[in-house]
Amino acid sequence: MTLLLVFLGGAVGAPTRYLMDRLVQRWHDTVFPWGTFVVNVTGSFVLGLLTGLQPGPLVATLAGSGFCGALTTFSTFGFETMRLIEEGSFAEAALNVAGSLLLGVLAAAAGYGLAVHIL
Repeated sequence: MTLLLVFLGGAVGAPTRYLMDRLVQRWHDTVFPWGTFVVNVTGSFVLGLLTGLQPGPLVATLAGSGFCGALTTFSTFGFETMRLIEEGSFAEAALNVAGSLLLGVLAAAAGYGLAVHIL
């Protein structure tokens, strides 16, 4: 059952990531990977919110491991950061690393805080 829940959540999360990434990146004509950045920060917020809501194990598996696991993408983040370095876009690479880490953690904390203190 757990594997099926992860699969179902991932089946929604992966296309959501792809569509969000394409939509956001289309709005920006820059070397910075805005699409992946926005997807990862959004996924961090959603996972923080989910953690604060403390759902049962079935919802946590479906939404946390499945949906958020497929929505966010560390491998693309790593690849795009290396691509920026290879292209000589060192400032953008550093901004991607620092910004993703800082805003990802802040987004997770904001989602958690929202769930615990407001909802």
